[in-house]
Amino acid sequence: MKIFFGEDGLPTGQTNSGQNIGVLCVDDSQFILKQLSQIFVSRHFTVVDTALNGAEALLKYKAKQADIHLITLDITMPEMDGLTALKKLKELDPDVNIIMVTALGTADTVKEAIKLGAKGYIVKPLDRGKVLERIGKIFG
Repeated sequence: MKIFFGEDGLPTGQTNSGQNIGVLCVDDSQFILKQLSQIFVSRHFTVVDTALNGAEALLKYKAKQADIHLITLDITMPEMDGLTALKKLKELDPDVNIIMVTALGTADTVKEAIKLGAKGYIVKPLDRGKVLERIGKIFG
């Protein structure tokens, strides 16, 4: 799936066919979910849903899979962590685009996530430009 880039070089949330890119944001912090949602909406992505842990993310992805093109997935969460959720999401859909989000960006954990199929990672605190640059690399 190819997306349009704005004159500023950052990705917009629309494909070359005019479809909006749907995002599922997963984090146990309401603040981070709000930040991510604002970043995506500002570039015309559609935030399909949010989830507070990996187990909730799996349920929401199964219910809305056709509308979700990208998942941002926190690594450290209660009930089901991001690495476990990543494995299960990839079993459901090997082609799903997942970006890990972490404040505890240990190299080993990030390497493991990439091995498991994550397309990249974002480090907290979130920087709008860096989040959009990472998205651009995935869909570019």
